[in-house]
Amino acid sequence: MRSSFSKLLLAGLLSSSFAACADQATQTVEAGSGPHPVLPPPQHSLLPTVKIAPAKGWVAGAKPVAAPGLAVAAYANGLDHPRWLYVLPNGDVLVAETNSPAKPDDDAGIKGWIGKLVMKRAGAGVPTANRITLLRDKDGDGVAETRSVFLQGLNSPFGMSLVGDTLYVADTDAVLRFPYHAGDTQITAPGVKVTDLPAGTINHHWTKNILASPDGSKLYVTVGSNSNVAENGMENEHNRAAILEVDPASGHSRVFASGLRNPNGLAWQPQSGALWTAVNERDEIGSDLVPDYMTAVRDGGFYGWPYSYYGQHVDERVQPQNPDLVAKALVPDYALGPHTASLGLCFYQGALLPQHYAGGAFVGQHGSWNRNPRSGYKVIFVPFADGKPAGVPEDVLTGFLDADGDALGRPVGVTVDRAGALLVADDVGNTVWRITPAASH
Repeated sequence: MRSSFSKLLLAGLLSSSFAACADQATQTVEAGSGPHPVLPPPQHSLLPTVKIAPAKGWVAGAKPVAAPGLAVAAYANGLDHPRWLYVLPNGDVLVAETNSPAKPDDDAGIKGWIGKLVMKRAGAGVPTANRITLLRDKDGDGVAETRSVFLQGLNSPFGMSLVGDTLYVADTDAVLRFPYHAGDTQITAPGVKVTDLPAGTINHHWTKNILASPDGSKLYVTVGSNSNVAENGMENEHNRAAILEVDPASGHSRVFASGLRNPNGLAWQPQSGALWTAVNERDEIGSDLVPDYMTAVRDGGFYGWPYSYYGQHVDERVQPQNPDLVAKALVPDYALGPHTASLGLCFYQGALLPQHYAGGAFVGQHGSWNRNPRSGYKVIFVPFADGKPAGVPEDVLTGFLDADGDALGRPVGVTVDRAGALLVADDVGNTVWRITPAASH
């Protein structure tokens, strides 16, 4: 086993090497955004660019910066790595306090050790709380006065979806169902497994989101890839890099769409009725590649991973190639900038925020590690018209990085509360932020 001294020495050498070989972005994040992003040639190097924003957290009284006309305040703080949000019909807010499960075969070797070092520095090295917490704003003042442990003993939970009196939870390895009654502040009944999900000892992208169809007859579950670009072998990618459609009555599932490296956010677009997802694309071919994106998801659609990106741009690192699949690769609808780690996605159907936001998409960008300079670390808005993106991305919530480049917070899940305010989960700041019109705050 490598000694602590040897590891520290290696870390120092690697830091120097990263700094020496790190590429610089040659274009802006804006150039890598929108319906037609600029895709420069890939950049290959012995070691990837690593530019981490060290996790620092907020000092007392500090908060992110809302866009003009908006205000932000803490809905709840003192949480334990809050990643994902779900609003119940009575207005209660569920928060998945969660982090990565043990992944012994993903953490093995020098590369795995470096990955753990990177994640720890970025604030993702804390143990998982494995619970869902319920937040309740009893007096409607925009602050949760009470919180309770709603579900515990879970296995890296993430997505949540209520259908009638059944709450579905996506653990990292299974979809579970629980009985729910309006007003419950705790569920003690054991979960019943609906279906297994790909997990195992690699489980590279562990987050699994879930969304019910409008009629509740189907569940859609995101499953990220087990690697960056299939370096662990395609045999370890079964039913991964995909959105699965699950029949909750039988537990049977099928691949609804594939070639999606790491889909997270899921939402029904209110005008078109289409299923949309936010996807993290691949790393380690330069600061300008590949843009994350959001897209309408076609039943049976293939979106390139691992063989190609942004349609039919072949990734030559992947061998053997699959030209027949590449020829079918769909071009995503809208780029969200390279390495922004766009995770959260919701469409605005409330009436509290200005009319400008109606029908458009809010996106939580967790922030880059593989870009110089950094990208993401904010919440953006993309206007929509007739069910399609209709404008450039707009900053909604910024200020997550300080002047030294440290991360005061990192936005993840986004959703809209019963009053129409936007809620943002901040897993480094351990806070759920609430965004309202400035005049109403």
